[in-house]
Amino acid sequence: MHAAIKQLQLWHIPSTPINYAVCYSYLSKNSKQLNAVIEKKIASGKPFDNFFLEEVYRAYVLGQSAFRTELIEDLDDVLVDIESNNKKSSQCTKRLVSELDTNIASLKSTDRHEVYNAIKNIRKTTQQFKLEQEKLANQLLLTKKSTNALRSELDDVKKEIYLDPLTGLYNRKSMTKHLELWLSEDPAKKVAAIVINIDQFSKINTQLGPVISDVLLSKIANKVNSYVGDSGLPIRSAGDEFLILLPDVERYIAGEIAEKIRQGVEKLRFISSKSGSRLPPMTLSIGVNDYHVATSANAIINETRALINQANKPLTNHVNVANN
Repeated sequence: MHAAIKQLQLWHIPSTPINYAVCYSYLSKNSKQLNAVIEKKIASGKPFDNFFLEEVYRAYVLGQSAFRTELIEDLDDVLVDIESNNKKSSQCTKRLVSELDTNIASLKSTDRHEVYNAIKNIRKTTQQFKLEQEKLANQLLLTKKSTNALRSELDDVKKEIYLDPLTGLYNRKSMTKHLELWLSEDPAKKVAAIVINIDQFSKINTQLGPVISDVLLSKIANKVNSYVGDSGLPIRSAGDEFLILLPDVERYIAGEIAEKIRQGVEKLRFISSKSGSRLPPMTLSIGVNDYHVATSANAIINETRALINQANKPLTNHVNVANN
């Protein structure tokens, strides 16, 4: 325990429960994958942050593996099949009862007593069948309630897997999933990518502290999300970085959307609820490019991110659209 806390101090990361759990697992070497991801981060020379450790925690400490994702998807498909089969069963039952009732009137015989008994027996059968139908309808209602409850639980689990808990935007895992889906639908599909960095956010985080920084990050995420249509995918791709994927959108149109986002965030004004003082204005640096959906998630992020800091000359509060 002391070693884990000391390691977090070396990483300059607060000892939150999540950070501690990741660090403890790393030092205990419980997961080769977790240790490999952290060692890669250390080798890159990039500083640790809460966002990175939260992603590691959800991916490796909670055990949200590919198997769990596939299991959820399979259960979702099963629920759809159950609902479809229940509907078909109910429709078939109604048709059968209707046919029996209709055919009663068409019975013909020269023996009145025989016809009478036949009608009597058929009516008895249909009445029993109707009772069974009512029982089935009640069972279907209970099943529907159960499946709705299960679907709600699955939706909650999907949120844990695919959504960033702080901003409510999608995460990288969801990004990869959407790229695979778009590729299966149309291998020739293209997608515009908008990478958004919050200018000097690390400095603001140091000055104001993580609590206020998280509030600012969440509000900016909401503003960014307001410019994304139903077909777009807003993602939190790093601690102070967002990514928007826009399928079948031309690059220059994505550039216009990026400029609206930049202007919209620039106009935001933040006031501290404690002191009532005005917080510094927030600005964005944005890169825009487009890709085939077969491009990997990392390549899309890294190549578009490079547009923001070209030639090691970072500019702030600007939009850079790729020329090629």
